[in-house]
Amino acid sequence: MPYVDRQNRICGFLDIEEMENSGKFLRRYFILDTMDSSLMWFMDNPQNLPEGTSNVGSIKLTYISKVSDATKLRPKAEFCFVINAGMRKFYLQANDKQDLVEWVSELNKATKITVPKSGEQVAPNTAEACVDTSSSATKQVSYKTEIVAGVPIITTTQEKGEGQNGADKSGLRKPPGQLPYYLSRSNQDQSVIKTGYCVKQGAVMKNWKRRYFMLDDNALSYFKTDMEREPLKVILLKEVNKVQECKQSDLMMRDNLFELVTTTRTFYIQSDSPEEMHGWIKAISGAIVAQRGPGRSAASMRQARRLSNPCIQRYTSCNGECSTD
Repeated sequence: MPYVDRQNRICGFLDIEEMENSGKFLRRYFILDTMDSSLMWFMDNPQNLPEGTSNVGSIKLTYISKVSDATKLRPKAEFCFVINAGMRKFYLQANDKQDLVEWVSELNKATKITVPKSGEQVAPNTAEACVDTSSSATKQVSYKTEIVAGVPIITTTQEKGEGQNGADKSGLRKPPGQLPYYLSRSNQDQSVIKTGYCVKQGAVMKNWKRRYFMLDDNALSYFKTDMEREPLKVILLKEVNKVQECKQSDLMMRDNLFELVTTTRTFYIQSDSPEEMHGWIKAISGAIVAQRGPGRSAASMRQARRLSNPCIQRYTSCNGECSTD
């Protein structure tokens, strides 16, 4: 779902058909900035990209005439809506029906606010194009510039084989939370509770990387992508002391951040939206409760295991004066 970030901008992931009528939708992170009067999209959340990374596309809000549901126009593209900007139409895919409705509403509301006043002229020039598509992360193959209704429109053709944010290398959109190929819907383990992409902080370099997370009855695992067979790490739920919204998010300046505190390390994990963050916290907390039973913390579980050791029990009952052999 779109959410408001720390700079009061509407943000979230969508899939966009960057090349008109190509039928190829690519996963992008969108920022609707009414102060800058623009809709921008990036390869990923800019918080996870190198500082100064430019957007891969943008539309000035003053050129948007209408935003509407396009499910009938593109029946094969689920949860699709269209942005009319000059003579160009941009087709985008939301994550679900509610996501679609909210984005259409926010975009229409923003464009109504930013319509120029009577007598005000918008000077079309090459410095302020209707669409500015550039990529620092993907090699550009070719580009063309067209003048449509006096507005320069720059269109680029990019290399195939992008794998950003879990997008299929063929460009086809994957359903949110799709399991790795070896856990397909037909044979997936019934213990899998929740899956999806998040961004986590590294243990040593403290850099942020997107990883595919999988929660089951016993552990939270993460993989490099949803196509990997072996996890990069498995975090056992019995070692988790608490999971909660991160109290240090103000220091890290990251939205939708939560922390997973274990006996040996604190994991900082960033979700794509507040709903996703709360969903992960609820799912992990629920799995822990289901495993340990209500009211049983990690400390109490360790104490229970210690007291269940016959040697420790004998030692305790003898006040440390009898032998444990």
